[in-house]
Amino acid sequence: MLVVCQGIELSEAFLRVSKAISNKIANPILEGIKISAEDNILTLSATDTELSIEKKIKADVKVEGETVVPGKFITEFVKKLASTEIELEVNDKNQLLIRYDGNESIIQCYNPAEYPGFRKLKTDEYFGITQRDFKNLVSKSIFSVALDDSRPVLKGVLFDINNNNIISVALDGYRLAKVNKKIISNITKSIVIPQRSLNEVSKMLEDSDEIINVYIDNNAIMIDNGDTKIISRLLEGDFINYKQIIPANYETFVIVNKNQLEDALERVSLLTKVGQNNFVKFEITENNVYLTSNSEIGNIKENITATTSGKDIAIAFNPRFLLEALRVNSNEFVKMCFNKSINPCVIVPTEGDEFLYLILPVRMV
Repeated sequence: MLVVCQGIELSEAFLRVSKAISNKIANPILEGIKISAEDNILTLSATDTELSIEKKIKADVKVEGETVVPGKFITEFVKKLASTEIELEVNDKNQLLIRYDGNESIIQCYNPAEYPGFRKLKTDEYFGITQRDFKNLVSKSIFSVALDDSRPVLKGVLFDINNNNIISVALDGYRLAKVNKKIISNITKSIVIPQRSLNEVSKMLEDSDEIINVYIDNNAIMIDNGDTKIISRLLEGDFINYKQIIPANYETFVIVNKNQLEDALERVSLLTKVGQNNFVKFEITENNVYLTSNSEIGNIKENITATTSGKDIAIAFNPRFLLEALRVNSNEFVKMCFNKSINPCVIVPTEGDEFLYLILPVRMV
């Protein structure tokens, strides 16, 4: 193999595919990144068998071939060469010679025949979605994914697909996030995608209206973005029936300026970080929302003017759960829906059904 390419493009490609290298490697060759040169295209790929990323860049391929290089080292090394032209050559000892600015470095490679091939999905099932909407599906729900291993399926995000509509759902036992978007599709399917995979997909996409296709196999998905492809296994198991968790009716409604509520919560929650009480108390009365926190060093109370209807209520929450739901939305106003102090709060837009956040209260002591 003999290839000449630009350092900046090669560095960005290594950085992208290296995200598929796991820190928990049982097979040493999976620490590597495969390089294949053919038809003036250099293809880089990496996998930990659960997440696979492939990236193609243009190159001057003088001799076709392939090898597998130590992934983390080569990624860091080439990052230092981003501003120069790089020549890559594999010799008969399966060593990679890296030439740049009159210098030459040699890296011992793995046997490419032992490296697992980049999986190809054979499926006719897919949906099309704008890059912006896919990023929103992820960013507005993924923070509610469970972190513990008690129910592995909850460490991913449910994608509930019904023809031209898709709903992403994440929950961890304390809160639930649900986001609704339109897609181009004619399938009905429910899949659960691991959090790590969705994070990498989201980083790959732009905030644009360009359509990407998401292909679904029996136990994997592939996101095809032209020169970059990501394949992820799907999580197995039964996801919680989220529809049963969401209340059908409410006794109290509050329409509040999102930024004012977020700013007040930021200030009031400061005391929850230094005291024994890790909650913020909400007292909702006619057209007012009072936020209170107490600790050994003092107390903070703030008042926000809001539009309210229904019964007065006093209820308390872990402020982090509320703040994380508010931060991912740009709406000027949100609607908060309540029943009793022991029932969850639900946050929705004042119009439409793009998102829904459900947060369990905490017991006030």
